[in-house]
Amino acid sequence: MARVAEALLLPFYSVDTAKWSTDKLLMKQRFELGGVPHAKGRLMGCIEEFESEGWNYPVIVKPRDNSGSRGVIYCENEAQVCEAMTEAMQYTKKGNVLVEEFIDGPEYSIESLHYHDETHVLQFTQKQTTTFPYNVELGHIQPADFTEEQRSEIRTIIGKIAQCLNFDGCGSHTELKVSSRGIVVIETSPRLGGDFITSTLVPLSTGINMERLLARMSVGEAIADEEFLPKFQKSSGVVFFELPEGRIESIGDIDRLGQIPGCKAWEFDKHVGDEVNRITSSLNRYGYAIFQTEGREQTIESMEEARNIVRKLVKVDMLNNLT
Repeated sequence: MARVAEALLLPFYSVDTAKWSTDKLLMKQRFELGGVPHAKGRLMGCIEEFESEGWNYPVIVKPRDNSGSRGVIYCENEAQVCEAMTEAMQYTKKGNVLVEEFIDGPEYSIESLHYHDETHVLQFTQKQTTTFPYNVELGHIQPADFTEEQRSEIRTIIGKIAQCLNFDGCGSHTELKVSSRGIVVIETSPRLGGDFITSTLVPLSTGINMERLLARMSVGEAIADEEFLPKFQKSSGVVFFELPEGRIESIGDIDRLGQIPGCKAWEFDKHVGDEVNRITSSLNRYGYAIFQTEGREQTIESMEEARNIVRKLVKVDMLNNLT
């Protein structure tokens, strides 16, 4: 896309920005140059390379050129690293994978637009994820539970990311953790966030239509500064359902999801007799519910109620596991 835009003189980020943003190793190198706090990592082609480096556990193994949590695996010992490297290799076009230090703490994403060399952080998103070894997103809540001091620090970090990766005329979705050593960036991308974060949650929590603003930026339309400011302050969230592996025996009155306070939309993609898979990436989830409320606690309560309804009404035969 960057090459096409360059050839046709269209507003877009550069080919270099696209390369840095789609290769997690190059991204880390740019972070290092730009003074962005980030998770350290090295490329490994085989388990022997890993053994010779003397890593401290735990570590994260991931493809350097993929997304959606595909092939991203938490490892606590050498045997798990060996297995994870084999799995991660299935999700990369490269001859190696990235082994990364594990960063403790809760995980967040930051939703931004970059216009005329100015960075506009529009929303802070709090994540809920599966248990290890996979780290797939099962929920997002806006706004995140940051202090004003943390928000200010994050805005500065996003500004540094925009400078070192040359983000301009684009959106960005930056994943980070608040760890024992402070705020640490995991990765970023010059695109809008998926999982309904940009398309639905940001408009529900702020009134800002990020997709429309990006479309206008992409055709060279002028945008006033105030259009990047929230029109109201509410809370929004999405929950993705997780059930035990097996086969569905029965489904109760699942329409009750729509009666939960603040529910704006929901979907459950499984039927009686369907197999229930283990969630290993964002591509094999099977249902969600979206909420808008007046405050974070109410959103979290509604999300948990949705989880409980699905767990109670969907009966899974765990003895008849996937084959």
